[in-house]
Amino acid sequence: MAIAPEERTTAERAEASGRARRLPHRAWAVAAVTFLAMIAVAAFRSSTGVLIEPVEAEFGWTRTWTSGAVSVNLLLFGLTAPFAAALMERFGVRRVASLALAAVAAGTALTLVMTEEWQLFLLWGVVVGLGTGSVALVFGAIVAGRWFEARRGLVMGVFSAGSATGQLVVLPPVAYLATHAGWRWATAVTALIALLLVPLVYAVMRDRPSDVGLAPYGARPIEEVRVDEVPVMDAPPPAASRTGAVGVLRHVWRAPAFWVLAGTFFVCGWSTNGLIQTHLVPAAHDHGMATTTAASLLALVGVFDMVGTVASGWLSDRVDPRLLLLGYYGLRGLSLLAFPALLGPHVDPPLMLFIVFYGLDWVATVPPTVVLVRQWFGAERAGVVFGWVFAAHMIGGGIAAAFAGFMRETSGAYTSSFLTAGGLCLVAAVAVMLLPRRSDGASAGSPVGAPAQGAAGTENP
Repeated sequence: MAIAPEERTTAERAEASGRARRLPHRAWAVAAVTFLAMIAVAAFRSSTGVLIEPVEAEFGWTRTWTSGAVSVNLLLFGLTAPFAAALMERFGVRRVASLALAAVAAGTALTLVMTEEWQLFLLWGVVVGLGTGSVALVFGAIVAGRWFEARRGLVMGVFSAGSATGQLVVLPPVAYLATHAGWRWATAVTALIALLLVPLVYAVMRDRPSDVGLAPYGARPIEEVRVDEVPVMDAPPPAASRTGAVGVLRHVWRAPAFWVLAGTFFVCGWSTNGLIQTHLVPAAHDHGMATTTAASLLALVGVFDMVGTVASGWLSDRVDPRLLLLGYYGLRGLSLLAFPALLGPHVDPPLMLFIVFYGLDWVATVPPTVVLVRQWFGAERAGVVFGWVFAAHMIGGGIAAAFAGFMRETSGAYTSSFLTAGGLCLVAAVAVMLLPRRSDGASAGSPVGAPAQGAAGTENP
């Protein structure tokens, strides 16, 4: 019996849908490439802590100067994020990510021939700062938000752990090369990693699942959506694309929730990238520990961070994210207050306990913060709003890197820097509980705490 054309079309669609369901969803390939790109970014950021002393020894530059270059990198790393998110909305994730990785490779490679202080600031600070800032956690948040309907928190946790994996895989060999072959060989390794990823990202990455005829992972397949469920008119462009990064910031500027999230993430950056990632190796070396041993400790932070951040992503899908942040910041603050007493020439059990705990807590703050941003400001603006929150994170990291370097230069020790960071973490633990509980269903409208539409100084994008 012949099959009518319309029936044949339905059967063919059902068969195609069955085949697609038997294959892994394209979202997982996109997620894997995103993870690798974030590893490359972390490779440079973690290597600066190992390269500071060899660069100072060769050129005679001071700790204040080298820390200043790292501060510029961290500041631009954060400030680039919201603009990169807006550019990804307009020009596509694949293009922006590929160009950013190329910039990281070029900026890192050019440090091999630098001879002046301003070149260190230009290359370490500006070029690599802009490149890494465009392939940061905001990049992961956009990919997770577009490609995953289910498991979004878990995937964001995996992306956040990419920075830990960068430390795990890259930092020990970088430290070995810097010690035995020179800092230029170590720098060449990080440049090569970024360069090799450019064609891979461009080949696999796609801007949205619809570009390849798919729905996000966990959503209804496109072929199962009824015609009467499809809007007659074209959907408007995302708010982030219409207004840009600055327009989104103007919209959320007066929302108390934004300042709580940005302020606590400022402290997160201060106590991780700015202090521990930049100054742990020099601080341990001040107490007689070998550079390679200290670098291995920082790599161990990365090992346990993979576990802690993925677990945090899993918990963020199930537990009030405010309670998670209360625990993360509170325990981190207490550990930093105790840390100066743990440093010495050898790795004793108390110091190892700190490394394990700090690794579990390192960027475990990211998944619950992403969830809160999405709850309070809606899916349309979540990418760019998180970009501004992440900018606060890296501003905190940049200030902390310069502050710790200055305190080390003037006092000869890092003790005051660790105590300051511990106190700020305790303040952040209290501040996050100022946010009322908010469900996902409440995220569709304007953010709670933001001025009403039409109020003075605001506009409806």
